[in-house]
Amino acid sequence: MMKSIWQTETVPPVSKPEPLRGMNRADVAVIGAGMAGVLTAYELQSRGAKVVVLERGRIGNGVTAGTTAKITSQHRLIYDRLISGFGVEKAAQYAQANQRAIRQYAALVKSKKIDCDFERRPAFVYARGDTEKLEREMRAAVRLGIPATLTDRTELPFSVAGALCFPEQAQFNPLRFLYALARELTIYENTPVWNIEGNTVSFRGGKLRAQAVVVATHYPIVNSPGYYFLRMHQKRSYVVALSGTPPLEGMYLDEKESGLSFREADGLLLLGGAGHRTGKNTEGGNYGRLIRNAGILYPQASVRAMWSAQDCITADGVPFIGEYASSMSRVFVATGFNKWGMTGAMVAASLLSDKITGKENAYAPVFSPRRFPVRASAGNLTADSAQAVMGLGEQMLHLPSRTLDNLSPGQGGVVRYDGRKVGAYKDEKGQVFLVSTRCPHLGCELKWNPEEKTWDCPCHGSRFDFRGRLLDAPARHGNVNRRTALANGVIKNK
Repeated sequence: MMKSIWQTETVPPVSKPEPLRGMNRADVAVIGAGMAGVLTAYELQSRGAKVVVLERGRIGNGVTAGTTAKITSQHRLIYDRLISGFGVEKAAQYAQANQRAIRQYAALVKSKKIDCDFERRPAFVYARGDTEKLEREMRAAVRLGIPATLTDRTELPFSVAGALCFPEQAQFNPLRFLYALARELTIYENTPVWNIEGNTVSFRGGKLRAQAVVVATHYPIVNSPGYYFLRMHQKRSYVVALSGTPPLEGMYLDEKESGLSFREADGLLLLGGAGHRTGKNTEGGNYGRLIRNAGILYPQASVRAMWSAQDCITADGVPFIGEYASSMSRVFVATGFNKWGMTGAMVAASLLSDKITGKENAYAPVFSPRRFPVRASAGNLTADSAQAVMGLGEQMLHLPSRTLDNLSPGQGGVVRYDGRKVGAYKDEKGQVFLVSTRCPHLGCELKWNPEEKTWDCPCHGSRFDFRGRLLDAPARHGNVNRRTALANGVIKNK
């Protein structure tokens, strides 16, 4: 898999690489050592709690490693929509919680003297055509207390009709920041959690009993209760890092989801975009589209790195932060950050720490996982439900006509083999790797992603490498059927 510039330039802390074993106790168990989990654990520990963090893989090696690391309350065009769907009071809670999160990052970086390239920068949403949506968003933001302004002058290599500016936002190196906090915490890597019963977390070879449990696994690992898989889907997006570009002071994002994002990082320009719903990338070419755009906009630039990221998207555009479910006493969740995980992680750390320690938080109601604002979410819920029905139907009813012989070296896809449907990838040397096409999460049919040579679930976003090994939740284990090698035209089990 391709690595981000954060991963290649940042040295991980010395942690506990050996998995946790046996019976253990803590005040709080935090599941997931990404930004949300580490910030929550750090805040709770600073309040005197004994916290143990369990991580399936390595610290910060999931979504946090792939972020473009913008710390901003400007989440594309959200505030006009929040006022319409949630009302002014809850929209203000969202705005103020995210504005506060920026200040909290700044204070923590300063107090801990963390060298993470933290910088205050303006954030812009730009429009190349009609500016009506920008104007409505500006009025909404100002109404909610954000000092937003409109301009038609930017640093971008093309003209814009308008750009909505939020001043005093921020950017940083997320892994340097994360690792600095992680060094002060008790984190066990390579400890995937299998289940949560009451306040007891179960994992291979042991259990951890705690007074409270925080699920910060990007996508919640327990289906029922909570039913988060009915209220979210996942999207992938892509980034190329360019050298040889002019300096950029602001952070920029197109008002359209199909547009481009820009930010500078350590002398490189991060050009992002080309996103799609996970599992909806059968043609590939996303990096190519970004590179072609880079060639047009910055002809002298060179590509230094490429990587992708995955984000949970809630039906109403607001994260779920709070109690996991009414029947799961003292279990809490932080998920659905809608591509704004850095600010959302700090919001989650504050809200959950307050909840666990019995402190009131004025911003909590808008993020409640128990909410169901029909006006803000009905359309997306319908689309997500239709995708799940289609994915299940394809797995049960669709039998492909293609066979292994139809795959060229370097190609993958769903094929008929030995009278049944399998997922197959043929590498450049002719080796064939077979996996089940059935997602082990809830049974939808996996789709081949030629961009990254992975098997992706279009229903809920689980991902697996071509060998069937788990890459992204909500699935909790791989989908390996059997791995084979192609030798002299004969399939042999390995």
